[in-house]
Amino acid sequence: MTNSPPELIYCDEYLLLVNKPAGLLAVPGRGEDKQDCLSKRIQQHYPDALIVHRLDMATSGLIVFARGIAMQRRISQMFSERNVTKRYAAVVAGRLEPDTGEVNLPIGADWPNRPRQKVDMAAGKPSLTHYRVLSHQADSTRVELEPVTGRTHQLRVHMNAISHPIMGDNLYDGPAAGRLMLHACSLTLPHPHHNTPLVFDCPAAF
Repeated sequence: MTNSPPELIYCDEYLLLVNKPAGLLAVPGRGEDKQDCLSKRIQQHYPDALIVHRLDMATSGLIVFARGIAMQRRISQMFSERNVTKRYAAVVAGRLEPDTGEVNLPIGADWPNRPRQKVDMAAGKPSLTHYRVLSHQADSTRVELEPVTGRTHQLRVHMNAISHPIMGDNLYDGPAAGRLMLHACSLTLPHPHHNTPLVFDCPAAF
């Protein structure tokens, strides 16, 4: 399992783009049982690969790795300056209306219930998510989510806060499903070396 190669979407001497499977940690966790992770698997094949951002263990989809420290700093700066656009495919409970909208609610740690986060109007950090309905099913809605900010569990907290939790999200009261129905499906950024726009798409398996 540890040696299973990750699905590579793009590779050059400056960066890598990988499709992380659901159920795999992005980086090592605490304890011997949490050492198998995407970053270690990548580094078996590309020893200079350094992680720039993360996805939750239960979330699948596109993750960027930098090749070396200088590129890690450069791409991290792009994320902090919001020059990277990420979109996610999700299936949420119920019929989400209207077809487009935003959730603008501050998020902070729910300390007594870690690792949960919560909407915290007093002490939470500003958090903004745009959404677009793709289709309706009998008791769920397929949506595209775009996090403008990058808070921990942001999409999961925001969808739950408007009473449409993501299917399979047992941390935020989502209805049972075979997995968390959340996938990072699209990522756009300027190339960190020559600034050419890069656009990547990776359809969800659900």
